[in-house]
Amino acid sequence: MNTVNVSRRTLLTSTGGAIGLASIGAFGALSPAAKALASTTKDAAKPLPAYASWKNTDSLIIHSANTMETKRSAFGSGVITPLDRLFVRNNIAPPSEDIVANPDVWELKIEGVKNPTTLTVADLKTMGMASVAMVLQCSGNGRAYFPEKPSGTQWTVGAAGCVVFTGIPVKTLLEQVGGMVESAQYMTGTGGEPIPEGLDPNTIQVERSVPLEGIEDALLAWEINGEPIPLAHGGPLRMVVPGYTGVNNVKYIKRLAFTEEQSPANIQQSGYRLAPMGEKGAPAHQSVWKMPVKSWITYPAGEAEQTVKAGKVQVQGLAMGGTSEVTGVEVSLDGGKNWQKAEFIGPDLGPYAWRQFVLSTELKAGEYSITSRATNKAGDVQPENRLENNRGYLNNSWADHALTITVA
Repeated sequence: MNTVNVSRRTLLTSTGGAIGLASIGAFGALSPAAKALASTTKDAAKPLPAYASWKNTDSLIIHSANTMETKRSAFGSGVITPLDRLFVRNNIAPPSEDIVANPDVWELKIEGVKNPTTLTVADLKTMGMASVAMVLQCSGNGRAYFPEKPSGTQWTVGAAGCVVFTGIPVKTLLEQVGGMVESAQYMTGTGGEPIPEGLDPNTIQVERSVPLEGIEDALLAWEINGEPIPLAHGGPLRMVVPGYTGVNNVKYIKRLAFTEEQSPANIQQSGYRLAPMGEKGAPAHQSVWKMPVKSWITYPAGEAEQTVKAGKVQVQGLAMGGTSEVTGVEVSLDGGKNWQKAEFIGPDLGPYAWRQFVLSTELKAGEYSITSRATNKAGDVQPENRLENNRGYLNNSWADHALTITVA
């Protein structure tokens, strides 16, 4: 559980919307998340790398040149996350900025189909187009709440955003190339990051395989939020698999293959596996593919200088259903002992997008442990406890995401 002690000031600053999502988490002094918050000022002062120089530094926690987290206070009042505030996560350094200068000439090899071919982005744009609103979330979002401190970036809630991707449906592309080979069991995307000379590509290459069921709503996308995908988010072309964690949405995709086996790359064979504590990831462990149902509170969860004043309070948050649309969310003001139904607000952008929610309540002076619990159409309910694993993946525990608020 995370703690914020809020002194007297105004309840709500000017958010300009029904749901301001105004807050960055402030956490207990001894928790992993507390350290993340304590370093926010220092991290925000870090310079942005050239490929992300257009980002809004006031909205981000800069963990490193390849890892940037959206602050709780920066999700905004709309469902869609502005690109200049959207988190960044790269497993290795991105390619040269030159590749997005003329995105239409980027080439994609298509293999494991009846008619293998190479197509440019310009070619793909003539074959079909669709858009999908979806949550893009790093597999390790929520890692900071694991008491064992797994290795990796100590994300709290900000390694996530809701965006709209536009491109050609993979199913449409398959029709153009005669369909996949009969032996195919996986859709495998290979990223275009440069591999240093002399290294075995499998040791570093970003290449991910997902089960064929992921094809249903998958895209090869060239736009995000209505503009060409920038290098920071995988342009000029990205494999998009709605409902699956970020690593499976391969950036700078240069090869799309329909394969009988999963990729031999380390990032597939041993990386992103749900290995037990103390064990290294291996093919025998479940791969990190689909996102689970999840939610978190975004207000009140303010910085130290913000306040929660006794009286009417709009408890706000975000909820997602993973691969099944989110259908309900409850809020608890007492650490999960009692729950109240929250209301969805704002537009419903489809099963893969998140929903804003609000609970209008009266808070007297005192201490409250506030958390949320979402349910999706498949009947999955956000659990109390995290799924323990060695790298801190897929944390959707409502208990971990609870915030202790002092109301004055």
